[in-house]
Amino acid sequence: MALTQMALDSLDFDATVALATTVAPHVDILEIGTPCIKHNGIKLLETLRAKFPNNKILVDLKTMDAGFYEAEPFYKAGADICTVLGCADIGTIKGVIDVANKYGKKAQVDLINVADKKARTQEVAKLGAHIIGVHTGLDQQAAGQTPFADLGLVASLGLGVDISVAGGVKAGTTAQVRDAGATIIVAGAAIYGAADPAASAAEITAIAHAA
Repeated sequence: MALTQMALDSLDFDATVALATTVAPHVDILEIGTPCIKHNGIKLLETLRAKFPNNKILVDLKTMDAGFYEAEPFYKAGADICTVLGCADIGTIKGVIDVANKYGKKAQVDLINVADKKARTQEVAKLGAHIIGVHTGLDQQAAGQTPFADLGLVASLGLGVDISVAGGVKAGTTAQVRDAGATIIVAGAAIYGAADPAASAAEITAIAHAA
């Protein structure tokens, strides 16, 4: 079984809240995407936290420096997970892990653009990273890349950490991602681009939750 995460990528505050309201009952984790949190700030997190007490909330900070200092206000405001870039300095990554532990929350290390994904995954797992994010970015997807090779690599390491997979996942590939070792499956466009986002979210979650 895997959890599902919905990426909220719009810059529009009210549209983001409206989409979250539609989709929240059908997913486990609401993700405030990087452009969305940069544009709207911590007020959006506070709004979603108040409205959706039953969902986990991930804030995709993609922290690159000042890990503890940058992430702490978001954990204080109700984030369950914050992300730090795997290509950041190891001290930055440790800072986000430390502040996550301070608040009883989780830190996710995003492997986007990490050159040696095996070595960095092993290194951050030793530091106590809670989630490894296998992430094929939008620009990489546009160039035809998928997350499957990286997912296979990280899962094969057997480190006992959660593995989140993002990058063009849709209902047709959810079972493949789940069976390849993902414990968190992220869908964005497959949900918000659907004619019926709630139905699309429910379909993906049903597949992800299946044993």
